[in-house]
Amino acid sequence: MAGQKNLHAKENRLFFKKAASVDYPFLILLLLLLCVGLTMLYSASYAQSQYDTGYTVSTRYLEKQAVCALIGLVAMVALSRIPSGFWLKAAWPLYGASIGLLLMVLLFGESVNGAKRWINIAGVQFQPSEIAKFTLIVLFARLTKGFGTSAKQFRYGVLGFGAALLGILVPLALEKHLSAIMLMGMVAVVMMFIAGTSPKWLLAGAGCAVVFVLVYVSLMGYAGDRVTAWLHPEQDPSDTGYQILQSLYAIGSGGLFGLGFGKSRQKYLYLPFQYNDYIFAIICEELGLVGAVLIMALFAMLILRGYWIALRAPDRFGTVLAAGLVTLIAVQTILNLGVVTNLLPSTGIALPFFSYGGTALAVNLGEMGIVLSVSRNRGTTQEV
Repeated sequence: MAGQKNLHAKENRLFFKKAASVDYPFLILLLLLLCVGLTMLYSASYAQSQYDTGYTVSTRYLEKQAVCALIGLVAMVALSRIPSGFWLKAAWPLYGASIGLLLMVLLFGESVNGAKRWINIAGVQFQPSEIAKFTLIVLFARLTKGFGTSAKQFRYGVLGFGAALLGILVPLALEKHLSAIMLMGMVAVVMMFIAGTSPKWLLAGAGCAVVFVLVYVSLMGYAGDRVTAWLHPEQDPSDTGYQILQSLYAIGSGGLFGLGFGKSRQKYLYLPFQYNDYIFAIICEELGLVGAVLIMALFAMLILRGYWIALRAPDRFGTVLAAGLVTLIAVQTILNLGVVTNLLPSTGIALPFFSYGGTALAVNLGEMGIVLSVSRNRGTTQEV
């Protein structure tokens, strides 16, 4: 008996020693992307910062982003130490709170360009949609664990997930937040596929989504203008096609090796939102094709490493949770790069860890902390 107790004690010590360390390759890639992102944000935003402050401050946007990055890093460290089982229990309360916040936006939110997406609580302005993206992923992971093999049935794999998805998408549609609807819909499809939903139902859902987007775009004039600008930007170079043309000018000016860090021309108030949705165009202009490819390679390595962590999670919930969070970063990155290069119509989706936006950055870092938490127990016995 004494020998068996010693053996179990030794095994427990080894387990906790193994579980104590996060996945360092993933962490290093994440911190590298964050550092490069803050550096490029400064370069892309300092001209706008000087203009907005009467040419007195060149670091206005960097300072705000750095504060949010610090908050996000603290959240990442804290969340990396919380077991994934916590999120299993918190899924439904978080989901309900997210819907509540989205409804509050409709009632008390601040309107910008005819769309309500922001809310102020205790003097802090943020977009509840950023939190809703996270809570939907957590809920889908819980449902996946709960449904098990029943996810192959229409009742669970389609109606079950679909009802949960609509609870978030309906308030977003009322907010005219098409970009968030597209993003969350794409992430949901990937998670449903991982859960075991039949591909035929996913294809049917994709067809319905295309119809919805077409109808939505036809009803929302500003979205229709984006599609027109995407297809024929040269037809209205001073208005609807202006932004994408300036983005393409920036990309083309960079050539193979770029004009050099800080030497972009388009950031001098030619390219709108050059520090936000279109920061990748400035990256291409300053660092050239080589620099742009290296940054895309960093994203690719982070995403692949994240999926590697998900596949080695200790249970089904951890696998789907980590895969969903990594998919969120992957879809955001792909959509942003597609818009900046005019492969896709403008969606308003930012480039993770690079684009200006405090809520998005802090939330993204916190989400990566959860992936790191899952990585602590990687390689242990997988639940069926």
